[in-house]
Amino acid sequence: MAPTASISRRQREARNGHRGVAILLTGLPASGKSTLAQGLQAALFEQGRHSIVLDGDALRGGLNKDLGFADSDRLENIRRASELAALLVENGQIVVLAMIAPLVELRAVFAERLGADYREVWCSASLAVCEGRDPKGHYARARKGELPGFTGIGSPYEPPPHASLELDTGVLSAQQCVERLLGWLAPGLDSGEPSF
Repeated sequence: MAPTASISRRQREARNGHRGVAILLTGLPASGKSTLAQGLQAALFEQGRHSIVLDGDALRGGLNKDLGFADSDRLENIRRASELAALLVENGQIVVLAMIAPLVELRAVFAERLGADYREVWCSASLAVCEGRDPKGHYARARKGELPGFTGIGSPYEPPPHASLELDTGVLSAQQCVERLLGWLAPGLDSGEPSF
């Protein structure tokens, strides 16, 4: 059998009925990134759209399990995630990244690799709100000195200066956030232009 020509991104997007894009949900630990990513993916699935969630914790448990939390490891964690996201976007997927990505320079890796296919959404719950949630007990451990360098306590989180969308996840419910995400995202997906 003769080899066939490769399938282009445009063909995949036409088949999917939407453009490929990568959306980073960034914020402090326990700001609701993973919850919103899963909620957004479920809503997109109901609409017949093709999406995938790349969760920072899941990546660190598999693809990036060899990495720690030194500056060089954090950078490599983001680099690998951006490369994976780029491959998926080229295949017409809506990629929802749920990652702390605490520094502007780290998020710039996504922007540089993905270009016009990349958007940042800031889950802007305050430190007090996130620490009050503390579902994994990490803030409590960080306060005791057991997790040095924990973002928000031992190392900084730099809010995105130019987020495409800000969601105060300390005030808005998860459902409200997902609805706002969908309202913001849909026009850009349907038009084929990066208008969002």
